[in-house]
Amino acid sequence: QARAQLSRLPPRRIHTPEVGAMDCTAAPQVIEHLREPLSFTPFETRWVPQSARFVILGQNPRATGAIRVCQLSKGKSEKLTEVEKPKGFKCGTFGASAIEDRHLATGDYVGNVQIWDLEDLRKPIWSVKGHDQIVNAIDGCGGLGVGNGAPELVTGSRDGAVRVWDTRMEDPVISLEPVEGETPADCWSVAFGNSYNDSERCICAGRAFSFGYDNGDIKLFDLRTMTLRWDTNVRNGVCHLQFDRKDIRMNKLGVSTLESNMVVYDLRTYHPTEGYAGRKEKVTKSTLWGCHFLPQNREVFASCGGNGSLTLFKYSYPQERVDDHGRRTGHQRQGGNRPR
Repeated sequence: QARAQLSRLPPRRIHTPEVGAMDCTAAPQVIEHLREPLSFTPFETRWVPQSARFVILGQNPRATGAIRVCQLSKGKSEKLTEVEKPKGFKCGTFGASAIEDRHLATGDYVGNVQIWDLEDLRKPIWSVKGHDQIVNAIDGCGGLGVGNGAPELVTGSRDGAVRVWDTRMEDPVISLEPVEGETPADCWSVAFGNSYNDSERCICAGRAFSFGYDNGDIKLFDLRTMTLRWDTNVRNGVCHLQFDRKDIRMNKLGVSTLESNMVVYDLRTYHPTEGYAGRKEKVTKSTLWGCHFLPQNREVFASCGGNGSLTLFKYSYPQERVDDHGRRTGHQRQGGNRPR
């Protein structure tokens, strides 16, 4: 069992007037920069890479889709364009796009997987009927200079299927289907990771992806060997999961769940019967909808609560692996960052 430490970053402390000074560097602070009113329900927001623009995806009251592109200008948000599409959008990513193109991939409420050029949103530049029902989650890898191998998308749907797409083709590269005859579990989250080389890029060498379901299942599938590498159950619906970085050997996996629990797995410490070591933390009294790692420092991450709370954490690696009674287990951390 890994006794990693998840420490909440302390609140900012301000000196009293008698001291005559305020400490503005003791702790991080979250400051609202601006607020954007919307006429539709937003489900996804993404920064346009290497720009001051961002995209908002969602659904209008009449169940049509909305794509709004905004730009930060002089401290304010300027709407550049907004279009309405036949079906609502649930998710989006720039992860499989070349940095010079910055094409947006989306999943909608009727199962379509599409790619859009933000300079011309009249029709998608690539579109497939990816699933029979709503596409709950999408992730990309191999684009934007992040991760190795061919650019690909992975999608998860209410129909229980998880599919990997090469956007040069219309058929999925891999389709993981639910067992025939069983009620499919709703796939709520997918993520790429472990994309640290492209020596076997024809079959996505060294890349794995993880996906989570509404019944608490988490599965890790290796695209190089085409095998299920690991699976577990966190006992609550998996709302979101994310690798700390896509372009390195698997290091950490953050998981947020319905019952306010967050789990961080150490993917470099594996036991043959107990699986990957992990640390579980109850964060708030509401659903945790997200667990997002800071790109500049993968040891810092934030949880997003259904009650509006935003909690910052810092991960500290354990110096050794011990069991519940404090005894060393003998399986040590497999390379990567040195413990703190």
